Formats: sequence, structure tokens, C-alpha cells
Amino acid sequence: MKPSTLSMRARERGAALIVGLIMLVLITLAVTAGFTLSNTNLKSVGNMQNRNEAVAAANRAIEEVASSLLLPGADGSPSLAMPQRTVSRVDIDNDGTTDYEVQVAPPTCVRATKATGTGGTGTGGPGGIGGGSSTTGSGLNALPDQYNAVWDISTSVVDTKSGTTTAVRQGVRALMSKEQFEALCATP
Repeated sequence: MKPSTLSMRARERGAALIVGLIMLVLITLAVTAGFTLSNTNLKSVGNMQNRNEAVAAANRAIEEVASSLLLPGADGSPSLAMPQRTVSRVDIDNDGTTDYEVQVAPPTCVRATKATGTGGTGTGGPGGIGGGSSTTGSGLNALPDQYNAVWDISTSVVDTKSGTTTAVRQGVRALMSKEQFEALCATP
């Protein structure tokens, strides 16, 4: 009986070694998968941050263009010049180097509608403001024709470090005079 007990123990020790090796391989695979997953998540968060910075740079350039879209001339007359293509260089982290280059296409007038209550044809003021006798003698009846215009501003943002490009489009609404409407938005 002794020889069979000894051979049984030897087999048990060999099985424990094999099970131990299998467990080590499984733990190694789990750690490797976790590392790969966390690395992928880190890259996607970094890409999302770069995209958000590019959109912020585009919004900054769009605000600059929108604020200067229909500025009057030095003599106070309305601007009749077509908007031009612009390039804006943005330093998002204020370290003195350009992080993003924003190319703004010339804004286009998508549509324009006459603002209600302008042009002296009714008793209302700008935007249809009325009030019966409250507008009498106030000069609201003699306002010139004005138009609500919607402008499409398209941008292309280039990350100067990586070279990736992000496109941002935004609509901007502006109030314009009849002369500006006829020069910039009226279709022949």
C-alpha cells in the first residue's frame, strides 16, 4: 500500500503546479487587458479635450467676426462691403505660442426678412412694438426700413501641434439697414 500512496501524492503536487501556472497566466492577461483599456480611455479623453479646445477657439473667432460683421463706417454710414475670409490665431493656454489656427470663410447671408413695424407704415416701433398713444410724437413711426438677417459662419480649426482639423459652423442674426440688405442679401 505504501507505493500507491506515494505515487498519488506525486500526482497531486504536479496538478497543483499546473493550476498555479494557469492562475498566473490568467492574472497576467487580466492586468494586461486593464492596462490596455485604461490607456485607450486616456487617449479618448485627450482627444475630447483637444476637440473642445478647438471648438472654443472657433467660437472665439466667430464672436470676433460676428461683432465686426456690419460695423458702420467712420462717417456713421452703414457698411456695404462684403465680409471677407479671415484667419485667427488662438493661444488657448496663454503660453505665447499659437495653439490653433482658425480659418473663417466669408460669412454668407442665408436669409433676411423685413422687421415688422419699421418704415413708418404703421403705429408700431421696432420689432412691432406698439402702444397706441405712447408712440405718438416719439419718432418711432419714422424709423427707416430694417431687416433681420441670418448669416452662416463656417470655420476650419487646425491644431498647430498635431495638424488635426475640426469644422465648426454657426448661424448669427444681425439687424441691418435697407441699403445693407440690398447690397449684401438681396438675390437678383
